[in-house]
Amino acid sequence: MTRIYVCPLSRVSETVVGSAAGHLITLINAATPVERPASIAPERHLMLAINDIVEPIDGLDPPTAEHVHRLIAFVRDWDRRDPIVTHCYAGISRSTAAAFILVCALAPERKEHDIARALRAASAHAYPNRLLVRLADDILNRDGRMIAAIEAIGEGMLAEEGVPFHLSVAA
Repeated sequence: MTRIYVCPLSRVSETVVGSAAGHLITLINAATPVERPASIAPERHLMLAINDIVEPIDGLDPPTAEHVHRLIAFVRDWDRRDPIVTHCYAGISRSTAAAFILVCALAPERKEHDIARALRAASAHAYPNRLLVRLADDILNRDGRMIAAIEAIGEGMLAEEGVPFHLSVAA
């Protein structure tokens, strides 16, 4: 079963090792140092330098359509033999949005609300970055269904840092 793991920065190494992941996606601001685990080859690590914001703020880097295009291209090149790990600083917003986007991109036959409900069942704290989801909804031609599905699951429980979890690409 193809799995996408989500975790905070503080748990990247243990999640990569524990899941035997072969690919890594980092969504974090450019100033935060990130050490790629030795088991992940450089070409299997996508680094997207973005802040966790949903509208422009001076001095910060919002997610853009280009970031989402790179994310989707990276996952479509993933051979799915080994799991993939996606992380942000806290493992709550950018990385959960990425996991949702990846499942929507890889399983276009799955309904957005089903994927969002699976996300909520896997993580009570997930609060996917709405800008990333809106951009992906547009790019994947989901006609507003992705953002509607994420809005339907609500904000999630407050937490300073998320607990690692996984989503399956298949239903």
